[in-house]
Amino acid sequence: MLRQFHWRTLASVALQIAALGVLSIAFFMRTPQVSGLSMAPRIASGEYVLINTVAYRLGTFERGDIVAFKHERSAPSVYLKRIIGLPGDRIMVRAGTVYINGVKLHEPYVQFADRRSFKEVAVPPGALYVLGDNRANSDDSRFWGFVETAQVVGKAVAGVWPPRLAGAL
Repeated sequence: MLRQFHWRTLASVALQIAALGVLSIAFFMRTPQVSGLSMAPRIASGEYVLINTVAYRLGTFERGDIVAFKHERSAPSVYLKRIIGLPGDRIMVRAGTVYINGVKLHEPYVQFADRRSFKEVAVPPGALYVLGDNRANSDDSRFWGFVETAQVVGKAVAGVWPPRLAGAL
């Protein structure tokens, strides 16, 4: 009889944990479908990506994070881009190479480079400088400026569909 009680307790706890997980995903995660090639090859057009909507309420923005944000040019859509510059950084793009505060940025995730140059800018407080990984085909901060941190929806954490593309970003 004690053994039967033990299994019921475990089943009850497992069910409660599963329900909590479903509620967490429902309230704190989004799974938008990507449209476009700006984050290729890591994130493909048509892929569904898991967005953690509380990541930046509990943590800080980090260079290299892929963020989801709303932009006046995209309403009601959401953009996905990689954080390159944080408040206070000076960003310059020379012949396709990104420099942060005069130091060349190592970017192994960029496979489709853009060889253009852009003038140096200083990232203001409360803003981010974001670029797509597919520099040759990305509409980003080089063209329309900074993203206000208040526009950030969350942090892209994983690809979820299709299965061949699933995994951490």
